[in-house]
Amino acid sequence: MQPAAAQAQASAEPWKFEATIYGWFPAIGGNTSFPPAGGGPSIDVSTRQVIDALKFAFMGTFEAKTGKWGLWTDLVYADFGASKSGFREFDLGHAPLPVDLSADLNLDIKSWIWTMAGTYNLASTPEYSTDLVAGARLLDMSNTLGYTFSASTSGNPLAGRSGTAEVSANFWDAIVGLKGKVNFGAERTWFIPYYVDVGAGQSKLTWSVNAGVGYQFGWGSVIATWRYMDYQFKSSSRVESMSFNGPTIGASFQF
Repeated sequence: MQPAAAQAQASAEPWKFEATIYGWFPAIGGNTSFPPAGGGPSIDVSTRQVIDALKFAFMGTFEAKTGKWGLWTDLVYADFGASKSGFREFDLGHAPLPVDLSADLNLDIKSWIWTMAGTYNLASTPEYSTDLVAGARLLDMSNTLGYTFSASTSGNPLAGRSGTAEVSANFWDAIVGLKGKVNFGAERTWFIPYYVDVGAGQSKLTWSVNAGVGYQFGWGSVIATWRYMDYQFKSSSRVESMSFNGPTIGASFQF
């Protein structure tokens, strides 16, 4: 007869792990809240503009499960950069003045979207599985503007001015949701992955939906989905809302 501790260890299910590397190519939209009266300009950045401005990105998920319980995390990091130069000559009437001004601007935007959660399996069959997800999400964004202004008169340079300005903000929110997949096909190698969550905290409301299609191999799977994430911020924020909406493609490895 085995001791109780040995029996518990033998019956415990082994840990299973899954790591996913993916790319997300969203269009970005939203609305600002300044000036205070009447609202401000909207935010509208296309997927192509996002890709053109992208300097570096890392996106991935990691999951560890034993039995019905598990841990899951999703990380999106992106560094965007853009620059613009301008030159202006001045005139009075039709007569040019011996003064000109040039400016060089460089904008760098770093953003983190990090979700951390525990999971509990609600249902698991050969046809489908569903997990409850509960945890927190961080949205962290920092904008750095570098500028250089220079001027000259009658061809003689004047003293220039340069510097940087930085603005950053982060939002922690508690989230709860569901994730899982539905298998189909003769050998159930095709599947539909899905994820949905909703939450609030430092933002007024945030929610996310991600669904698509995948194909299972012996080593893991390849997945293509469409992902939408939305934020509604509180009245004290200068940005009223922000959304990320676009396709993802990735590969998952199981071990």
